[in-house]
Amino acid sequence: MANSFVRNIPNAVTCCNLLSGCIATSFALQGDFLLAFLFIIVGALFDFFDGMTARLLHVASPIGKELDSLADVVTFGVAPSMMVFSLLQTRCTYHILPYIAFLLAAFSALRLARFNLDERQTNSFIGLPTPANALFWGSLVVKLGIKNEELGFLGTRNEIVGNISLDNTSQFLTSHSSLLIVFLVLLFSWLLVSPIPMFSLKFHNLRWKENRIRYIFLLGSIALLFILGIGGFAATIGWYIILSLISQSAKK
Repeated sequence: MANSFVRNIPNAVTCCNLLSGCIATSFALQGDFLLAFLFIIVGALFDFFDGMTARLLHVASPIGKELDSLADVVTFGVAPSMMVFSLLQTRCTYHILPYIAFLLAAFSALRLARFNLDERQTNSFIGLPTPANALFWGSLVVKLGIKNEELGFLGTRNEIVGNISLDNTSQFLTSHSSLLIVFLVLLFSWLLVSPIPMFSLKFHNLRWKENRIRYIFLLGSIALLFILGIGGFAATIGWYIILSLISQSAKK
C-alpha cells in the first residue's frame, strides 16, 4: 500500500498541473488574463516538480510520461490558446481570425507527441518547448490587456481590460496589431515543431565553460523581467530563441 502511494505521488503532482491548466482556461474564457497567466505559471511549477519527484523517489514510469504530456497539452497548449482567442474575439473586426489561436494548441499537442518518441531530446530540445511558448503568449496577452499605467511588477487586477467596451479598444489592439498577433501565432506554431535545436536549462555542474549559454540567458532574463515587468516573460522567450539560434550557429 505504501509503495503504491509513493509511486503515485508524481502522478498527483502532474494532475495538479492539469488542474492548473483547466483553471487557467476558465479564467481566459472570462477575460481575466492575469489570473489565467498566473495559473499557467503555477502549472509550469508543478510540471517541473513532477519529474523531479519521480527521479527522487525512483518511480518514473511510462504512464507518468504519458500523463505529463496530456497535462501539458492543457496547461501549455489549450490555456494560452484560449487567452489569445479571448483577446482577439473581443477586439478583432475579422471574426474568423480569433480561431487561428487554436493552432497553438494543435501544434503543442503535436510537439509533445513527437517529444515522447524523440530520443535525441534528453539534454536539449528540438523546437520550442511548450512551457516556453505558453509563457510567451500568457505574458503578451496580459500586457496587451493592461492599461498604459502599470502599478508594481504585475499591476492590479482592476487594470485588466477584459470588460472594456469596443469603443476604447483602439488604444490597445488595432486591426493591424491583430494581424500581427495572427502572424506570431503562425510563427510560434512552426517553432514548436521546427528542427531548430534549443538549449535546456538543466545544469549538470556549475562551471562557466559548460553552462555559459545558460548563465547568459539567466542574466539577460533577470534584466528583462526587472525592466519590463510581466511583459518581460515574453521578451525572455524571445531572448531564449535568439540565444539558441546564436549557439547553434556557433557550433557550425
